[in-house]
Amino acid sequence: MTRLLVLYSGGTIGMDHTPDGLAPVPGLLPRLLERFRTPALDFDVVEYPQLIDSSAIVLAQWQQLLDDLIARYADYDGFVVIHGTDTMAYTASVLAFALQGLAKPVIVTGSQLPLVHPRSDGWSNLADALEAASQPDLHEVCIAFNRLLLRGCRARKLDAASFAGFASPNAPALARFGIQADWQRQHWLTSTGAFAPVKLDVALKLATFFLTPGHASTLAGQIMQAGELDGAVLMSYGNGNTPADPALLAGVAALTAAGGAVLNISQVVHGAVEVGAYAASQPLARAGAVAGADLTPEAATAKLLVLLSQGLRGEALRQQLATPLRGESS
Repeated sequence: MTRLLVLYSGGTIGMDHTPDGLAPVPGLLPRLLERFRTPALDFDVVEYPQLIDSSAIVLAQWQQLLDDLIARYADYDGFVVIHGTDTMAYTASVLAFALQGLAKPVIVTGSQLPLVHPRSDGWSNLADALEAASQPDLHEVCIAFNRLLLRGCRARKLDAASFAGFASPNAPALARFGIQADWQRQHWLTSTGAFAPVKLDVALKLATFFLTPGHASTLAGQIMQAGELDGAVLMSYGNGNTPADPALLAGVAALTAAGGAVLNISQVVHGAVEVGAYAASQPLARAGAVAGADLTPEAATAKLLVLLSQGLRGEALRQQLATPLRGESS
């Protein structure tokens, strides 16, 4: 028999209609989950006392998820995290980087419509998540959504108007669910080393800057020069291009010199930062920014957070940021 742990943090999937609109209803989702229990599948459900809209998630709640997974790691064959969709890709990325040495499946899922809705996508998402969490050779954090299994640190929420909410634009799916599950095992990671999870430093201050024509680059540079940030993600144009704005370059240099890092990723959904592809990418690199290849914004944020939480600074931090650790970049 397979034994799974289900952590229910909130989200649309467990909501019901109230006089004020859709809202979480304690006890509803654990009760509805009972239909998935079989002689071959047993599971326990932990419903958090405060079921949150995922847009409100903070670092301490990520650490709570990690603490609960770590405390029960030896007791279960796999894990399912039920979560709201707005920040699901961020949470999956944080778990992917923080659960170092993971040798069991951790599957994050939710839905676009609550289970009480007649057309809810939650039922199929839960079924696929439970099946994926039962695969003993799946040693990574994934998102199960709309009949796809995606690497957690490759996934993005790209659609809020259809059931196809998530995709991994620069990486293949790890499984496709039809009448039979089509497991794409050739793309799965293999566990390396002992299980050694990272504790998040919830006091870290990170920022993401989305460049736009005008004063955005100057403002980003000024904030980085102010000395309050531990690290930053810079979403540049195309293949990593930015204007040669003196304030921006000075900000990148100042944050880098202080031991932090600026991780340069592209605003475009498909493609990657390629230093040297255009001359406009060179000044930023010379100032010290780390090329983030095809990292998603969610994975870039999570990777920077976890590496800083490990105490890495300076060149050691830069080297790890530029190295694929959990299949997050090409």
